[in-house]
Amino acid sequence: MVVGKTSTEALAGEIEKYARRITHYLPFEIKVIPDIKKGKAFDPVKQKIAEGELLLKEIERPDTVILLDERGREMTSREFAAFVDKKVSVQARNIFFVVGGPYGFSEDVYRRADGMMSLSKMTFPHEMVRLFFVEQLYRAMTILRGEPYHHD
Repeated sequence: MVVGKTSTEALAGEIEKYARRITHYLPFEIKVIPDIKKGKAFDPVKQKIAEGELLLKEIERPDTVILLDERGREMTSREFAAFVDKKVSVQARNIFFVVGGPYGFSEDVYRRADGMMSLSKMTFPHEMVRLFFVEQLYRAMTILRGEPYHHD
């Protein structure tokens, strides 16, 4: 789940390419939460709260929620593959990997989360995180299937 459409055409195309590849392994979709429009009274905290309310409306109690957050756990690609394998094998409901908006997540979203993961200690634009994540999820699927995409 992501906040706002991917506005960069090249990134959107690459994200879609990996999303299509992932569907060969498991059901997958990218849910887009609408951007909160910035007005004259723009406040990043209010924006996070409003985005959080929209995110939480999409999630049901039995769903698993993993936030992509710079403070989350870092994993190698193989560790992430094992993490996904474990979640998919025991999870009866949806697993949401959530990319927040440019200002991150509200406190309510952090409280609802079942975990956090980080793609890097570096900070990236939230649209690029989408691409990095779908590529890593695709990579995880190929690792789990023993396919030659990943090289150690």
